[in-house]
Amino acid sequence: MVILYKWVPVPVTPLMVIRYFENPKEEIHHDWVPIDDISRHLQLAVISSEDQNFLSHSGFDIKAIEKAIERNKSGKRVRGASSISQQTAKNVFLWPNRTWLRKGMEVYFTFLIEVFWSKERIMGVYLNSIEMGKGIYGAEAAAQAWFNKPAAKLTMYESAAIAAIVPNPRQYRANPASNYIQTRINWIVRQMRNYGPFTLKNIDVK
Repeated sequence: MVILYKWVPVPVTPLMVIRYFENPKEEIHHDWVPIDDISRHLQLAVISSEDQNFLSHSGFDIKAIEKAIERNKSGKRVRGASSISQQTAKNVFLWPNRTWLRKGMEVYFTFLIEVFWSKERIMGVYLNSIEMGKGIYGAEAAAQAWFNKPAAKLTMYESAAIAAIVPNPRQYRANPASNYIQTRINWIVRQMRNYGPFTLKNIDVK
């Protein structure tokens, strides 16, 4: 499946199946589009909010993991450190439960996609597969649902709004944004501006 999905769109994820059986009446919106049809602002927004070392690590952000461990030991709010590659592996191949077996398989699939896929492919699959609202999966469905426009046309602020709800997309709304989400949007936009240019395929985003 890892080799197949290097080229073939992912038609359905385990989470979509789980959500369907949890609530068969919840309509699923999932429209796969090439990464070239996803705003580069959204690509930068998820990197800035979820995994700022995405382009430099090999699937696991060791520094982020170490910081999360220290933070959790200190008794502060539990915080994860899953990279975009890890989230992609989990979303596409695995189930969402927090068990040692699933975490072990997540490491295995993360290693495989980092070996066989390019960073551009990982980003493309990630943005086409993650949950971005109730019944909303992927950037195209999210752009249409939250802003009534294609993913290619998302602005910096709209992209930041979608990225802001990724950690808990069934609880938060990208539009209209609550005060908490608006605070996250402002933070993500600052991170995007501070990040500077990045490239997935010989294209700089500024």
